[in-house]
Amino acid sequence: MKIIEPSFELVTPASREEGVQSLRFIERMARISHRSESRQTKDTWEPFLKAVVIGHGDWSVCEHQSATVIFRVDRGTTHELVRHRLCSFTQESTRFVRYTDDIEFIMPSGGYILAMDVVFSDAERNYKHLLDAGYTPQIARSVLPNALASTLAVTSNLRNWRWFFQARTTKEAHPDCKRVVVPLLAEFQKRIPLLYDDIVPEEKQSISMAKVH
Repeated sequence: MKIIEPSFELVTPASREEGVQSLRFIERMARISHRSESRQTKDTWEPFLKAVVIGHGDWSVCEHQSATVIFRVDRGTTHELVRHRLCSFTQESTRFVRYTDDIEFIMPSGGYILAMDVVFSDAERNYKHLLDAGYTPQIARSVLPNALASTLAVTSNLRNWRWFFQARTTKEAHPDCKRVVVPLLAEFQKRIPLLYDDIVPEEKQSISMAKVH
């Protein structure tokens, strides 16, 4: 048994430079509607997006670019993440993965370590006992808790990521979800200028979700 911290990797864009390239592409696509493509330069993305997206609320143009994140979180959190239906998901399968080494668990927020250690140890022992008895991983997994660590790849367009952060960083959001989503938001804000700057962690959901998305 091994207890780990939840984590994430923002795969793309890999840097602020790549994030700005995404915004330039969005500008290029958006200018098609007014046939103003010839007015684009390498520096017009910022004033253009401030006027068209931030100022006028035309967030649909941000659907032309996407970002990919790999999460390492508990399965309880993955159940919440996959509810965002416009995303594309690939998740570690407990049907096919056979956990024969130390099984990784994530301590829940507010969990009592000693008590949870016993629960996790029992779950690991029972799981491996079922495997040894000849049961397949897809049957043996039934004794594993939501605290089981799971890897989940998520890809979505930049507009949908905005809605995701508005929903999952609020005061009312689940604390285990916020453990990774709040620092992920900070990383998005560093790599993709403008689009997420007005999202404030721990804001009331009624205020956050009222913002344009």
